[in-house]
Amino acid sequence: MLRCGSPLLLALRMLSSSSPSSSSLFFSNPKLYHLNSSPQPLFVLPFNSPLSGFCASSHPQRMTLSMCFSATTGADPIPTSDPHPPQSSDSQSLVVVSFYKFADFPDHADLRKPLRQLCQDLYVSGGIILAREGINGSICGTRESVERVLMFIQTDDRLKGLRQIESPVSPEQEAIHHGHSSSSPLAAAEDAPFRWDHVRVKLKKEIVTLGMPDVSPIEKVGKYVSPGDWNALISDPDTVVIDVRNNYETRIGMFKGAVDPCTTAFRDFPSWVEEQFQPDAANVEHAEMEKERSNESINEDAEISKPKMPKRVAMYCTGGIRCEKATSFMLSKGFEEVYHLKGGILKYLEEILKTESLWEGECFVFDKRVAVEHGLIQGNFKLCYGCKQPVSDADMEAPEWEYGVSCPYCYSTKSEEEKERARARQRQFEAWGIIGGPDKGRRPAAKADSIKSDQIQTNDSASA
Repeated sequence: MLRCGSPLLLALRMLSSSSPSSSSLFFSNPKLYHLNSSPQPLFVLPFNSPLSGFCASSHPQRMTLSMCFSATTGADPIPTSDPHPPQSSDSQSLVVVSFYKFADFPDHADLRKPLRQLCQDLYVSGGIILAREGINGSICGTRESVERVLMFIQTDDRLKGLRQIESPVSPEQEAIHHGHSSSSPLAAAEDAPFRWDHVRVKLKKEIVTLGMPDVSPIEKVGKYVSPGDWNALISDPDTVVIDVRNNYETRIGMFKGAVDPCTTAFRDFPSWVEEQFQPDAANVEHAEMEKERSNESINEDAEISKPKMPKRVAMYCTGGIRCEKATSFMLSKGFEEVYHLKGGILKYLEEILKTESLWEGECFVFDKRVAVEHGLIQGNFKLCYGCKQPVSDADMEAPEWEYGVSCPYCYSTKSEEEKERARARQRQFEAWGIIGGPDKGRRPAAKADSIKSDQIQTNDSASA
């Protein structure tokens, strides 16, 4: 728990005080004064749950390492505590901001409670991860509210200089987000970028999970390449371009000529690198035996079995955070020229015109937009709530598609029992607008009172 003298707590009090005299600088809009009431009830929605079963090997047009190397050589609404949330205005347009910062942050847990409270008070939604190695998050709210949250985070000197990427919110989504009332408090659940009344602040071992605590971007990291210089780098035949994302992301979009590791989770990336770029011990032994027998250089077959170390590696991911760790890992393995796209795909799509772009497809994002295109406008993919993978219109025409239950990418991996549980969740959502119904897993108040009354009557009868 933070002490009264904590800089974080003092900053929080400055930002969220309900006294007009002490907070007039921040609460210029009188509609925001009521936000310091009790926190909104939390509603947990998972961000992503990558599943295996779809590999880029089914896409013959994609580059393989061998191709790269050959190229080198040639019912009833649920009430909430606030029936009148703030309404939209020109001065309070919605924004989505993704941010991260690697830092030495051993006391990260102290930030969780005040940060979550501030987000709830300001109706800022989304997800934030805190760990010893820093902070990573994506949040949505009015520009004023989001800026105040980011300012509060950076009151800690270790978190100053957050790497940020801002995405616009369409007028339609903004209308949905602000369209809450006592009769429809959960209207935004299905279509808004994030749920309006929900923010998650989690404590984890890593802000992006590689599973290798010794890999630290604070100590060493690859060279950043701006979006404007990216095309020239990846067009160089001596550059091997690697997509650091997972297969459910690469399936809907990649840079032209990029290698797809076909991973189902980021923690699989190190083993993929080991397999692709490190010679197999048995092949090396066989090559040495051949050399001894012939007293000549290693034969052609043995040479082929030993992967060639690329002269230059260029890596990219959604917003840049995974590349921070991936490039640090590659440098630790002896790769010399390692580059990564500054700001990730999102920054590239924001700055580079479609007519000049080498990006093909859409970019998967971890919120209700599902995917974005150039200019960061919302794409055409939807989300399968059974596995959290993107699906196209064609996917939704497949016999394996069942809304809220399964899609062609997860149908075969789910048991009938799992599908039935998913159907039950979907029925709850359709009936109440929230999974778990109005009591969200708790015993209904009316039923609890009835049980208590029955127990009292039973006790009175026993006493008589």
